[in-house]
Amino acid sequence: MPLTHFDAEGDAHMVDVSEKAITSRIATAESHIKMAPETLDIITEGRAKKGDVLGVARLAGIMAAKRTSDLIPLCHPLPITKVSVDLTPDPGLPGVRITATVKTTGQTGVEMEALTAASVAALTVYDMAKAVDKAMEIGGTRVVLKDGGKSGRYEAT
Repeated sequence: MPLTHFDAEGDAHMVDVSEKAITSRIATAESHIKMAPETLDIITEGRAKKGDVLGVARLAGIMAAKRTSDLIPLCHPLPITKVSVDLTPDPGLPGVRITATVKTTGQTGVEMEALTAASVAALTVYDMAKAVDKAMEIGGTRVVLKDGGKSGRYEAT
């Protein structure tokens, strides 16, 4: 299957979605940020100097989903109908697991918006806690669900 963001000459271009059907679309992405157990304690106990780490990261993820087309050059601006970003402390990681879900009704999917939301939420956790833990590690960023449109449903295993 050819890459859709390149034309016959190999030049990057924005995909023409004008002939695609308008359908309900959803995508969920996940990420995580590993940290020292003490850093997780600071976050979950509300002792971070910058404030409510998880609350700010949730808002940053929501805002990022809405601005994805400003950040990723060939993404279409989309009328997003819902964004949810969940940040769950996980002592076993140790760190925070992030799940972002984005919905729209349109002619192209919202995978990039979900990935952007999860990524920016993780980056925000890093920003807010880096004063106490510069060794935090962001990883595991991937699409775990995509539904709607011509290609149908995808669920990660």
